[in-house]
Parts: sequence; C-alpha cells; structure tokens
Amino acid sequence: MREHFEAVARAVRDEITGGEDFLLNYRAEDSTFIRFNKSAVRQPGHVKEVEAVLDLIDGKRHAEASLSLTGRMDEDTGRIARAIGDLRALNSDGPEDPYLLVNETPENSERAIGGAMPSPAEIVDAVTAAGEGRDLVGFVASGPVFTGFANGRGQRNWDAASSVNADWSFYVGGDKAVKTSHAGFHWDAAAFAQAAEMAAGRLEALARPPVTVKPGDYRAYLTPAALNEIMSMMSWGGFGLGAHKTRATIFLKMIEGGAQLNERVTIREATAEGAAPAFQREGFLKPAAVTLIDKGAYRDCLVSPRSAAEYAVPTNGASGAETPASRDMAAGELPEADVLKAIGTGIYVSNLWYLNFSDRSAGRLTGMTRFATFWVENGELAAPLNVMRFDDTIFRMLGSNLEALTAERSLMLDPGTYDGRNLDSVRLPGALLSAMRFTL
Repeated sequence: MREHFEAVARAVRDEITGGEDFLLNYRAEDSTFIRFNKSAVRQPGHVKEVEAVLDLIDGKRHAEASLSLTGRMDEDTGRIARAIGDLRALNSDGPEDPYLLVNETPENSERAIGGAMPSPAEIVDAVTAAGEGRDLVGFVASGPVFTGFANGRGQRNWDAASSVNADWSFYVGGDKAVKTSHAGFHWDAAAFAQAAEMAAGRLEALARPPVTVKPGDYRAYLTPAALNEIMSMMSWGGFGLGAHKTRATIFLKMIEGGAQLNERVTIREATAEGAAPAFQREGFLKPAAVTLIDKGAYRDCLVSPRSAAEYAVPTNGASGAETPASRDMAAGELPEADVLKAIGTGIYVSNLWYLNFSDRSAGRLTGMTRFATFWVENGELAAPLNVMRFDDTIFRMLGSNLEALTAERSLMLDPGTYDGRNLDSVRLPGALLSAMRFTL
C-alpha cells in the first residue's frame, strides 16, 4: 500500500498549479472479520478498501473532497484530476478561513506496529474452543490499517498498524451476559483462551437469581471496561483547549476552582504506545505523550491547529475534535486477584452504558449498569444485580472516593467499524471506590 500512497501523492502534486497547496490524508485497510453466534461462525468476511481525503488550499481558501480509490493508478489518476478540478472551482468562490493552520515545516515519519496476524482458521479454532458448551456471541477483526499524509511541501508520513480485536460475550439470558474483549498487536492464542476462561468463571454466579438493592452509596469496583465508559465521557471535550476556553469542559472545577482528582490518577495521551498514527490531518506530528492529568492535577490540554490559530498558542498535534486517541491511565498497586476481597460487601461493576452528563460543569455523570454486574458479600460474588442507574461526579469517583487502582491494566481497542476500523485505543486499570452513588 505504501507504493500506492506515494503514487497518489505524486498524482495530486502533478495537478497543483500556481500558489496552490494540498493536504492528502490517505487510509487503507486489509481486514478480516468473523462474527460468531451460539459459538459458531455466522458471518465471515474480508474488507479491502482505500480512501483519501484531499484538501486543496489557495491562500486562506480551501475545499475538501473524499475519494474512494481502487488501488489502480490508471483509474485513480482520473478520479484525482476530476476532484481537484471541482475543488478549484469551489475555492474560486469560497470564503477565506481565518483559522486555517497547516504545517509549513515538513516533518517526515514512518512507523510500523504489530506482528503477524492470525489466519481465519486460527481465529475460528480459538473462538469455537472457548465457546464450546456456551453461547458465545461477538466478532473478531484483524489485519493492518494503513494511514498516510502528504502535502505540497514534500512532507510524507506513513503508519502501518496491525492489530487483532476480539469483542464478545457469553450470553446467559435476558439482560445477563459476561462481556469481555481481548486485543493486541500480536495474536496470542493462549492469552485469548485465558481471557475466555476468566469470563466463563463468572457464568455460575450470573445464573443465580438476581437481586435488587436500594438506591444509595455503595462500595464499588469498576472493571477497566466500566472505567473506560467514564473515561470516554471525560474525553468528550474534557481535554481540549477549545472546550476549556469556552468553559464546556467536564474539568471546569479543576481549571477554575482548583479542584483535583485523587493523586493516584495520572492520564496521558500516549501516542507512542497506541494504535493511532502519530500525525494528524493538517500534517502536524504528535509528541510521544501528552500528560493530561498528573497525580490528580490538570496539566496540559490537547490543542488542535484550529485552536492554536484562534488562541495564538502552539499546537501539539491534536485532532480537530481535541479528543485523545491513545488514552492511558497509570496503574495502581491493588492486585486484580484481590479485588473481591478488597470490595468486601458492595457492587462489582463489569460494564456501564447510556452514559451522559447530568451536570457537565460540575463534573457529574449518569448512566446504567450492564451485563454482569454483581452484588458482592464477604469478598464473594453473591448474585447478579438488577440494572441500576448511577449519578455521581468524577471528583468523587476518581477523587475523594477512589481507594485503589489495580496493578494490572487492560488494553482495549475501539471495536467501531463505521467508515473503517477505528484505531483509538485505551489502556486502563480497574478502580476500587469507597462509595459510588446509585440513584435508581
């Protein structure tokens, strides 16, 4: 794919005239998808696609087009020429963009991450073995995703990320299931089998009659998957400079009121350790890491080129949405094997969903428990817990009420495939809370 990317960049450059410039964002994938239901293959498939987003710049005017490419330059060259002609016509009448900022200093880069991917037969054998005698439902996606950037100044950036992402549940009935995932940059059949056995270990407890507890504050443990839902909400505008300047961030009390999270909480945008490329659509390279929260205190914002132009500060290569793509929370000291004992009596939260802000400026979130959430008594899983709603602030959950983070962390790749496989990743521990507020 690298050769095709270079050929596309040359074809675009050859069409540019006068004082024009261009930004070319190239994306291709070669993915295997296998969907399972009742522990059997239901939908095997393979996707190979190439797309490009071309931004033609003329001074402060620019226009953008998305192209589906074939991989054959005898066809793609014509598509590129037609797109540039259309964009040139749009620029002739278009308004100037006062916040357009592109990288004027070429910075080339190249990265390849990930190893050999499993064959479809290996995936099927591993999943069907894990699901024997159980109702396993989910999918496995594997293969490389290629990302490239080029501009008229000769800058070239290339990223090839191979990964495998298994996202599945052992279904019990009704709203009860044990949902888990196993992701990485290499295929490890033994680790996959271990993850499946750990999930299967929850099935006996999940089959017991469910219980209901009254609303109130309870000791609680959030698995990395549950904590990821909270982290996703925190990332929704929380870390971006634009949200801070417009006071739309969930961290408003930290940046204006001096509030802090627990000193155990350190969060980074760890680009060097994630699957997402280390460059963005305007050609700015991302640093290896940006520390967003350091030992509970807010430290740095993610700054997109547009925010950099608007607020006259340097960019650190953030996306236009200014959301982290490679989220990373530092580990703690609690062994995962000791979590139930540490809970004592309380709630083991495996998954959350339907999260939203109940008071964004106060850092308050609400959402529902999902799948295998358990009532714990005397350090043992006593029974599945019926669905409950929580409503609490990040300043309690990750602040005053945070007792411990697990020593082990989980790598999770975004399972989204809309418009292609998502390259966002997160590496998180689990979190033990002295109290979490459940309201319904």
